[in-house]
Amino acid sequence: MAVAPTGIISSLGVGSGLDVNSIVSQLMTVEQQPLTLLNQKETDFQAKLSAFGTLRGALSSFQSSVQSLDSLDKFQTFTASGSNPAVLTATAGTGAASGAYSFNVTQTAQAQSLEAVGQTTTTAAIGSGSTTTLTFDFGTISGGLLTAGVYSGATFNQDASQGSGTVTIDSSNNSLQGIRDAINAANIGVSASIIKDGSSAPNRLVLTNTATGAAHSVRVSVSGDSALQTLLGYNPAGTQNLKQSVAAQDAALTINGLSITSASNTVTGALEGVSLSLAAPGTTTVTVGRDSSAVKTAIQGFVKAYNDLNGTLHDLTKFDPTTLQAGTLIGESSVLTIQNQIRNALSATLGGVDGSSLKTLSQAGIAFQRDGTLAIDTTKLSAALSGNLDDLAALFTSVGRSTDSLIQFSGSTGATQAGKYSVNVTALATQGTVAGSAPAGTTITAGVNDQLNFTVDGVSSSVTVAAGIYTAATLATQVQAAINGAAALSAQGVSVAVTQSGGVLSITSSSFGSNSSVSASGSAAATAFGGVPVSSAGTDVAGTIDGAPAGGSRQVLTATSSGASGLAIVVTGGSVGARGSINFSRGYARGLNDLIDSLLSTSGLIAGSTDGINSTIKDLDDQRGRLNDRLVSIKARYVQQFTALDSLISSMQTTSSFLTQQLAQLPKAGG
Repeated sequence: MAVAPTGIISSLGVGSGLDVNSIVSQLMTVEQQPLTLLNQKETDFQAKLSAFGTLRGALSSFQSSVQSLDSLDKFQTFTASGSNPAVLTATAGTGAASGAYSFNVTQTAQAQSLEAVGQTTTTAAIGSGSTTTLTFDFGTISGGLLTAGVYSGATFNQDASQGSGTVTIDSSNNSLQGIRDAINAANIGVSASIIKDGSSAPNRLVLTNTATGAAHSVRVSVSGDSALQTLLGYNPAGTQNLKQSVAAQDAALTINGLSITSASNTVTGALEGVSLSLAAPGTTTVTVGRDSSAVKTAIQGFVKAYNDLNGTLHDLTKFDPTTLQAGTLIGESSVLTIQNQIRNALSATLGGVDGSSLKTLSQAGIAFQRDGTLAIDTTKLSAALSGNLDDLAALFTSVGRSTDSLIQFSGSTGATQAGKYSVNVTALATQGTVAGSAPAGTTITAGVNDQLNFTVDGVSSSVTVAAGIYTAATLATQVQAAINGAAALSAQGVSVAVTQSGGVLSITSSSFGSNSSVSASGSAAATAFGGVPVSSAGTDVAGTIDGAPAGGSRQVLTATSSGASGLAIVVTGGSVGARGSINFSRGYARGLNDLIDSLLSTSGLIAGSTDGINSTIKDLDDQRGRLNDRLVSIKARYVQQFTALDSLISSMQTTSSFLTQQLAQLPKAGG
């Protein structure tokens, strides 16, 4: 092998002849090329992760627009406009009927107001301070004559649907001010205030019912201090120590000539689906119509959101032949699958919509264009909005249409398939009851047989039945008012109805099903129930849906068969036996919402793709770690090798210099 000239060797370094650092650095640049490739791969995969995040966001935005259409209430709203808001205003909601209605309001509802005789001060004690109970009963005053705020010859009929209320007065609150505060704190349906009339005894306690209507007149019974009895005792059919300044009054009006009364100036139920707010006597007309504006806006938003999603999918998967630039997710099979699944869902024909004029989106004016976007045919959509809003609702939402008016669609699950399912009821839901074993005794004596303990639907309480001589009907009224006035029950939304038949009392829970129950005990029970009361628990509805046994809870039957699984219906009455069928359809919005849920789930296509990418990135990180370790070793070897070479060259240079000097000292030939 030829030896490199000394000049070249000398030029490689300074002193030793080699620049080791520069040589190693250049060699390591070559060795690091695989690491650069790994970094580029990771950058590409991180870009894909970001792109999938963009796709996830676009799907979520589209899902929001889908969910705005997956609401049956949106398709069942109405508007109401009146010609004279000074008389009344109207608000229409679900279940209203389109039409024009004439109203004539002859009187508005008002609350009863009673006033006591004036007192000189508001803080002086009234009476001895002995414990006194004020009992407030609510009902209707009928007959007789009202003169200067006092009734003569009238009767008071207690309303069983309103609970009685009690207030305790003693030495701590037996001033006018204390009585006022105690009544207001009791929250029993009566508010108290003190009004000064400017006389020598100007301070008058005024009691006003918090509810309007004739049935909210009050009777105040006072048990205890005689001074408080003289001040506050009030029985429209007897002694009246309070004076009525305002009579309780129902609102009276006609709707298209039909007479209507209402305890409140907010009238609901008179005109189905429409709430009326009465302001003053007078006449007006109200026009009720379907409100399709919210549906139209939601459909427009749905189309725009899909087109935005479609644009995102296009940008992520496109290839530009001019710039040769490809979308980040081009070639990703999961993205193509997502795109196809959504398009197929939008193009499918709905099942379970027998008799509907709309079974595809295109029939409602929503159709695909050549570029893959959706567009709205305004003529078709307007026709659907104005004439087929119920069918349009079934096109988007989950709807169950029953052939039996006493069976209502309640709900469904993702497993419920569109179709027609037969319904057979084998047992109707019943309510828990407790009934007397004999006619009721009708005399209640304080401290003897006035305590009634009861448990309704698992909620227990006790009440004191007001002493008196009753009929079976009035005793039933008193017991119902007492039970429903119990705070423990009202706090849980529990109530009862007390009735009598042939003098025998029965208490029935307002709820249905196996959790519905009533029991009674206490000193008043033996009297009210003619002996030992007999309890019967409620039962759940039972039957079949699609020929398979359905789960029953209260009045709700829930299908368990494979096709109808999760379909829930409410059986509100009727008879046992075959009860027709229910047609269930899963609208486009519900189907798309479920599809997007699956795509975005932790086990969905996007999660599968991103999990794979993250796994690959982890593998790249592991490879990078191993490669970095290897590069450290390689660099160390290069440094060692070239350092040794540097020493060798340095030694050779020293030897060369020595030899040169020695050769220079040799005698020249011929000298």
